[in-house]
Amino acid sequence: MRREKKFSTTNRHELTRMVLRATSLNELTDTLAFGNSRGEKVAVFDLSALNRVVEHTPEDMTVTAEAGLTLDDLQTQLAKRGQWLPIDPPNPKDTTISEILNANLSGPRRFGCGIIRDHLIGLKVVLADGRVIKSGGKVVKNVAGYDLQKLFVGSRGSLGVIVEATFKLRPLPETERFVLAHCESLERAGELIESVLDSEVAPLVLDLHHLSTLNPSASADCGATAPKQSEDGQLSTVLGFAGTREEVDWQLAKACELGFSEPANLDYEKSFWVESSSAHRLSVLPSRTIETIRGLGHVSFVARAGNGVIYYRGGTPPPKAAFPVNLLRRVKDAYDPKHTLPDLPT
Repeated sequence: MRREKKFSTTNRHELTRMVLRATSLNELTDTLAFGNSRGEKVAVFDLSALNRVVEHTPEDMTVTAEAGLTLDDLQTQLAKRGQWLPIDPPNPKDTTISEILNANLSGPRRFGCGIIRDHLIGLKVVLADGRVIKSGGKVVKNVAGYDLQKLFVGSRGSLGVIVEATFKLRPLPETERFVLAHCESLERAGELIESVLDSEVAPLVLDLHHLSTLNPSASADCGATAPKQSEDGQLSTVLGFAGTREEVDWQLAKACELGFSEPANLDYEKSFWVESSSAHRLSVLPSRTIETIRGLGHVSFVARAGNGVIYYRGGTPPPKAAFPVNLLRRVKDAYDPKHTLPDLPT
């Protein structure tokens, strides 16, 4: 464990802020308990040493993994038994289970697979005072205790340190294919998306993207012309299908009838995130996705068109979200009364 000094301009005294690099669960609990008793504040967690697959039960299609394990390493081990955790955030080689849960990360397969909390069935967490709590269990049909784990997903480490998680899995699909349709306007993109939602197809991915090579930091007026096909990128709608070859071929044929005839892949997703791991984010009703993108002006974006989640660079930052501050404070006070752990940004 290493300690850093940080000057508090509010109280005019020095607070000791810990950088926790625990090599075991016992070390983590002891360190937190000791720091909590002394009023120390935690700045950063390093759980990279907690990186094991604790238990994989292929016949039950469940896995329990430590939070410092990267998603890529977990998927590699699961693939040996023909299974996977259906979550695909950016940079899986460097993204840990802890980071996925704390930030509620997801990727393009979110439309068909859901988000991480949809697959989470058990959680082990170390509270600020060193106590260890568990929620859920290691089987899919589990109803024991309160469903506390939902509080910790997306909490960014403000309520406790997630050290272990249990997930339900899916079989690896026999095949996965992607197709796209270029769109001359946002109106056309909206029509294509509606046609998909009204059809028989059940895509795993339903994305809309426009990756501009223009300066992403340049500001854009809200009344700017909607992006069209040009040298600086194309407006494209992407569908992805997974399953047996027979069902995927059937869905591809239906998608072709809707105008999705060009083979595609998820390179646009990698290109968007390779520049930076941060981007503006908006979450709207799926029916308002096109309208919201139009209001952003000429920006580079990737939108989960079926979910209403838009990531973009350039233009105007989104308005600050309205959090239920009083409720968040009450939850924080219940789990971490001394505010040892980082506060949730509001």
